[in-house]
Amino acid sequence: MLIVGFNAANAQFAQNNAIYYSDGLNFGNYYGVDVNLNYVYKEKYSVKVGYIYNRRKPKSQPDDYSTGLANALLFGATSPHDRMENYQLAIGKIYRINENRSIRLNLSFGLAYTVIREPENWQKTTSGFLAENYSWNYEKQNTVSLVINPRIEFPFTRVYGFSVSPMVQINKDRTCFGIGVGQMIGLLRSRDY
Repeated sequence: MLIVGFNAANAQFAQNNAIYYSDGLNFGNYYGVDVNLNYVYKEKYSVKVGYIYNRRKPKSQPDDYSTGLANALLFGATSPHDRMENYQLAIGKIYRINENRSIRLNLSFGLAYTVIREPENWQKTTSGFLAENYSWNYEKQNTVSLVINPRIEFPFTRVYGFSVSPMVQINKDRTCFGIGVGQMIGLLRSRDY
């Protein structure tokens, strides 16, 4: 009886609701990744909770900065970067592009708690060619951002698809813009809508 009850509840949930995981890569004045948990009601409204990590070459980096041979062998893994992390909550309105429901527009926007870290206080060091020739400290600041992220979604099946999305993040300190490509995994489309 428990299994029958669970299957009935699952079928009722799938009639009006969709829930799925999405992730992607972002490219623009920053580059990075995002991961999200998405909920869609009747294929008309959406809610997204997500995390976005972006970085770029530091704007404050001295012209003669060198990563050193050791860091170059690690592909710059320890090099300084301007970083922007966002913890976001967004809502959206969904519009179907075609009748078979394999393309839709998700007009999504919301707010994000943003953490910005940027290197500062660059100090020239006397290290050899193996190490970096500057030391630095990270300055950290927190702010709130407006995130505008409309997505064109391609839910090819009920459980897998991909998306393309322009994105703009605006706050009092920085603006991040670019385009993202990603995938969607989970229950992407409700059964009846």
